[in-house]
Amino acid sequence: MTSRDPATDASYPERITFVVELAEHLNAYGTTAQRLEGAIESVAKRLGLECEPWVNPTGMILAFSDPARAPGESDTTRVVRSGLGNTDLYKLCEVDRIAEDVMAGRMQIGDGLRALRALQRPASWRGKTMQLLGFGMASAAVAGLLRLPWLDIATAGLIGLLIGLLDIVAQRRPRLSEASDALAGLVAGAVAVTVASLVAPLNLNTVIIASLIVLLPGMALTNAVNELTSAHLVSGTARFAGALTTILKLTIGTAIALSVAEWLGLEPAVRALRPQPDWVMWCALLVAAFAFAVLFRAPRRDYPLVMAAAASGYLISRYGGETFGAPAGVFLAAFAMTAAGNAYARWMNRPGALIRLPGIIMLVPGSVALRGVISLVQAQSIDAGQDAAMAALNTLMALLAGLLFGNLLISARRNL
Repeated sequence: MTSRDPATDASYPERITFVVELAEHLNAYGTTAQRLEGAIESVAKRLGLECEPWVNPTGMILAFSDPARAPGESDTTRVVRSGLGNTDLYKLCEVDRIAEDVMAGRMQIGDGLRALRALQRPASWRGKTMQLLGFGMASAAVAGLLRLPWLDIATAGLIGLLIGLLDIVAQRRPRLSEASDALAGLVAGAVAVTVASLVAPLNLNTVIIASLIVLLPGMALTNAVNELTSAHLVSGTARFAGALTTILKLTIGTAIALSVAEWLGLEPAVRALRPQPDWVMWCALLVAAFAFAVLFRAPRRDYPLVMAAAASGYLISRYGGETFGAPAGVFLAAFAMTAAGNAYARWMNRPGALIRLPGIIMLVPGSVALRGVISLVQAQSIDAGQDAAMAALNTLMALLAGLLFGNLLISARRNL
């Protein structure tokens, strides 16, 4: 059977429509600006188009032309307004497969468009239930990794479930969605303070941070600095500002909860206790890896791969940090996971994000940044958050260095 050439098998408008639809999906599933632009350019070239993309986190400008026609005769510009993307590894893999089939001539562009649009169907109740459980498991697992007492772990898990429920409700209500991060901080602070005041002492701030772990913008901070170093200044600046805004909203909600508790006369009992043995930490690591596979919406067949990547990144960071220092551990983990993701993409012809994203998710500096801002607000002193701010900066620099040198060692395959 002779494969068709997608560059000649479809009309000029059809090819443009396919590339635009592809770009919208990649942006919606959390692809960074430099990777998205590279993917668009390579697909457009294979389809016989010249494309100059300009991408930012909430929109794109795509300028097309047909190299077979006179300059200026076929110029077409599409402006696409989009929301902030969410990581969805299943749909990212499907988009990648559709693009590969169209470029190879195994699928006509019209069929490819229909396949892309079919991915826009809303999540089923089963999918939403799994996401809800993922929130709770991730929060409880992170508390376990921190060796917190059982009450702290249970409290973090309960708060995670409540935040997951809030996230599901906010998806259907845009006005609620704008304030969802502040509401999540409010819920986390209120539940933690109530338990610490009426039940038993807690590692208060640590429980709050563990319960909010899924909402922390550590990945956004990392992607922002990565984009800035790739000379995507507008996109990087916008993403960085968005990440800082998320941290501020989470802090605002938490601060309101603490202030209301003080006004009501509640006095939370705070303790610093990490009593758990090693087996609890290992179980927590397994649960955390599974939770992030669920939250990243990985394909079921790739759950073992995603879980292995998440656990490997954490373990490399931990043991590398014990040997060479914490920043070196983060660098080694990011370097290894980035190189492994790119190697997997080239070997299996699938998105390297299946390894890269879960591999660095537990390394990102969001929790340290939030701890610093909460400490600053509680103490009303800039000095209180300086140590946490420096720790977050060191983590971010080490993570970025790992990403850069990992990509240098093994380059990405068509940027995905």
